[in-house]
Amino acid sequence: MSSVRRPDHHRPDHRADLRHVLTHLITPLLMCIGMGLAYLGAFAHPEPHHLPVAVVGSGSQTQVLAQSISDKAHGGLDVRTVGSRAEAVDQLKHQEIFGAYVMDAPASGDGAPAGASGGASASKGDGASAGKGGSAAPAASAVKGGGTKAAPELLVASAGSDTMASVVQKIFTPVAAQQGAPLKVTDVAPPAEDDPTGQGLFFLMVAISIGSYASVAVIGGAGAVLPIRLRAALAVGTSFVVSVIGTLFAGPVFHLVDHGLWGLWSMAWLYSAGILLIGTGLHTFLKRWTTLGVMALFVMLNFTSAGGVFRPELQNGFFASLHAFWNGAGFVEGTRSHVYFDGNGLAGHVWTLVLWLVVGFAMIGVASLAEARRRRAAAAAAQNATAVAAAAVAATVPERRSAHAVRSADAKDSEHAKDSEQAKAAEEEMEEAVGV
Repeated sequence: MSSVRRPDHHRPDHRADLRHVLTHLITPLLMCIGMGLAYLGAFAHPEPHHLPVAVVGSGSQTQVLAQSISDKAHGGLDVRTVGSRAEAVDQLKHQEIFGAYVMDAPASGDGAPAGASGGASASKGDGASAGKGGSAAPAASAVKGGGTKAAPELLVASAGSDTMASVVQKIFTPVAAQQGAPLKVTDVAPPAEDDPTGQGLFFLMVAISIGSYASVAVIGGAGAVLPIRLRAALAVGTSFVVSVIGTLFAGPVFHLVDHGLWGLWSMAWLYSAGILLIGTGLHTFLKRWTTLGVMALFVMLNFTSAGGVFRPELQNGFFASLHAFWNGAGFVEGTRSHVYFDGNGLAGHVWTLVLWLVVGFAMIGVASLAEARRRRAAAAAAQNATAVAAAAVAATVPERRSAHAVRSADAKDSEHAKDSEQAKAAEEEMEEAVGV
């Protein structure tokens, strides 16, 4: 029997395609490394660093207690003394301190506390807890000289940072226990009812950030054929839409804030426009690496330094220093100041957002100059190539056909250059899409 010879099938060579895929995998792997370093570096092992707190009182006992707390903290706390409860409340609302311990708060207090946890309790009016027939008050209130012993009180402002309020409460609960009385916790600036942790504004910033830097990839990639001025106009228009969406989320949809929506929208627009303009300008230079670049700026360094999870007083020096001027911190702290703290410190945070917007316009200007220079260089190169081709044709083609040949060569050269440019543009657009 004659054997049937199978046709020789050559296995296709995928090495070039594999190299192409591996090259583009560099971007997500770098994102993974960057996100891990940023988030774990910023949020791992939080501990106080010169956290400002106060002890309310004026006597020697107040000074001794403040010094004792400071010594035990080993530099973690910046303990000061404040003369009165009203002064402590004022400093809390200006975010100059993040907790105030009142040693001898009256049992009736100034209003009911917003909440208490970890064994904390709120004392009510003198004698209100006494039983019928003149029975003794509970053990938490010791009788001294015929009256009710004052209970220690901790003042916090959880709208500034719920995490910070919890940390301060953990610090002063053992101090109150030494006085033999439960700690009464009073929140002088609570967050909105539908945002009990006060972190809704931080996650609002996250949503606005993602809408902004994701739009950069579209404007820079799909819009690369447009002039830079049109791309800048698209960036400004997109930031307006993103800020409106964010304001709707904050107000009518999730009720994160119950007033001041116009101010919140203004800061959202400044914040989004800064990101979009900076990213659009950077795309001229970074191309398919733009996504990684804007993620480093507006996610890795931005979310971690915004103060939404931990304030800078609980972070290491690097992220704490970024909090002073980064745009995410400007938005979060500015919105908190506007909504919860009567505008205290608002001007500085707004100026932070304005400066980032100015940087965005400057970035567009630099990108415009760079693209104009590239266009002039490309035109000069094309003109030189045409001249060289014309000279070569003139030297090799008979005289009577020289003019026709030159024209034909020019046409072919132009067509070839056009095809080459289109192919290059298509490849760049594909790489941009993969990078996104």
